[in-house]
Amino acid sequence: MDFINQAIQDYCDQNTTAESDALQKINRHTHANVLQPRMLSGHFQGRFLAMISHMIKPKYVLEIGTYTGYSAICLAEGLQAGGKLITIDVNDEREELVNNHISQANLIDKIEHIIGDASEIINTLDIPFNLVFIDADKPNYPKYYELIMNKITSGAFILIDNVLWSGKVLNQKDLVKDNDTQILHSLNEEIQKDDRVENILLPIRDGLMLVRKL
Repeated sequence: MDFINQAIQDYCDQNTTAESDALQKINRHTHANVLQPRMLSGHFQGRFLAMISHMIKPKYVLEIGTYTGYSAICLAEGLQAGGKLITIDVNDEREELVNNHISQANLIDKIEHIIGDASEIINTLDIPFNLVFIDADKPNYPKYYELIMNKITSGAFILIDNVLWSGKVLNQKDLVKDNDTQILHSLNEEIQKDDRVENILLPIRDGLMLVRKL
């Protein structure tokens, strides 16, 4: 992930609104106690997610891939009154931790945490999501994208994380040998050709694809 100039990234961090106390605690606890803490959205990306949510003012948000709950809490910031965020993760070992984090952020009434296979659960949801964040297992990204596209209405937004994959999408060797790199590169290309949407690929952290359904 560390392929953006560190001095530039530090400068951006220093000139970005700080995390809340609750998010700082989640950030520290995740890095100290949870495997693969790089999966956490973190301060800079988290503030971007929150800003997008505040701009859209969604009634309903779907997150695919919860990890420790940091990004869900950020995305919930812009929810309309009475709005709801559903976050899905396959890992039941972090269920109690995530629920504790949501509780500490005073968002139990706004965030529903579901454990299970997202590709199955999405099919059971009959909710007009305004904003979707995909940040889960990379091989299933294309499936999640199509499942979501078939459910959201015109004007809804999708954010897809890790689409630059530490810059590997530009490395021919990785494109040949690494399955995740191939999948992410192909997804970027397919979205670029998708006449159902308009899109912009943002070089934020590990790459964020922002998609709006036409």
